[in-house]
Amino acid sequence: MRIIRLKEVIDLTGLARSTIYKFIGDGNFPKAVSLGDRCVGWVEGEVIEWILAKIRERDLAASA
Repeated sequence: MRIIRLKEVIDLTGLARSTIYKFIGDGNFPKAVSLGDRCVGWVEGEVIEWILAKIRERDLAASA
């Protein structure tokens, strides 16, 4: 298990910081893990699973 910081989440997803936090607020993106005062990270596997779910959604929509 690996914790990644915001810059890497942005690089992995292609999303902007504000979009990531909007999706978290909407319940559509993995929540950050508090690492201390003013420091958060994300579980890399959860972010990758979110990306894979988006790919599955795309593939299901294309085959419908």
